[in-house]
Amino acid sequence: MRNLDIDFVITWVDGNDSKWQKEKDKYIPDKTSDSKNSRYRDWELLKYWFRGVEKFAPWVRKIHFITYGHLPEWLNIDNKKLDIVKHEDYIPKKYLPTFNSHPIENNMHLIKDLSENFVYFNDDMFLIRKVEDTDFFKNNLPRDSFAENALVGENNKSIFSHILLNNMSLINQNFSKRKFLKEHFTKYFNLRYGMKNFRTLLLLPWNNFSLIYDTHIPVSLKKETLKKVWNKEYDAFDTTCSHKFRSINDFSQYTFRYWQILEGNFYPRSFKFGKVYSVKDNNETLCNAIEKQKYKVICINDNPNLDFEKAKKELQLSFEKILPEKSSFEK
Repeated sequence: MRNLDIDFVITWVDGNDSKWQKEKDKYIPDKTSDSKNSRYRDWELLKYWFRGVEKFAPWVRKIHFITYGHLPEWLNIDNKKLDIVKHEDYIPKKYLPTFNSHPIENNMHLIKDLSENFVYFNDDMFLIRKVEDTDFFKNNLPRDSFAENALVGENNKSIFSHILLNNMSLINQNFSKRKFLKEHFTKYFNLRYGMKNFRTLLLLPWNNFSLIYDTHIPVSLKKETLKKVWNKEYDAFDTTCSHKFRSINDFSQYTFRYWQILEGNFYPRSFKFGKVYSVKDNNETLCNAIEKQKYKVICINDNPNLDFEKAKKELQLSFEKILPEKSSFEK
């Protein structure tokens, strides 16, 4: 029997939509913004996301499918569990239109009829094995894994390094590392974290958090957390949401996850719950993980420097092996 009402939220964009492209081209991003076309290209794997949810998480109450307005032609919009959410349905008008994922994510708590407990998916995150509601929430607390990490960008010009630095600057203004360690020791160090505990131990001498380890898998969140962070740090998120494209000055939705963790409002979960992969020219390891269902969830990061059509076909074939049957979300 289900313990809680839990919704899934997923964001999707069709980078091939000419109307969307024409609207996007009206706004010329400055050099501090990120508007690469690879951020928006469609791997045509979305139907496997829906098949995975139906097969492996039939207990989900509702799926909130966030879109600019375009929809996959195969999507059954009459499915009772499906809620089509356009940007204008929940994002304040002053931030629209937006081609920045941060306003889309940072305002999720404003989605109508969203359950208090929800799981946020990017469209590159997939369920590939059976999951229970307790994998995401337990004792009314989000499930998560904690470890410290060192904030080291691949290069100083990385937009993501800037955003992570912004997030952690805000976090360190609001939380004490020593207080978290003292009040939530068994969540700071936990057997479920395995070898990641050593990473945390090595960073223990530092007075502030350098970075909280990002798992890059679906995030369990509470609406009250987003509301709380917005109320406390309104200016930071208001400014972020005003940016049409990702900017080095942005604050991302990871801040909400960090906030929950450092308040101690989470139930520890193993890092082995999921894994992130980057698409490569040789995807044997990734395809094997899908076909052998090695994890409950995986994230598949895009890579602009590869044979896109070849990689896309390989991934589609692997998903087809574990999810060959159409779901009720398909026409």
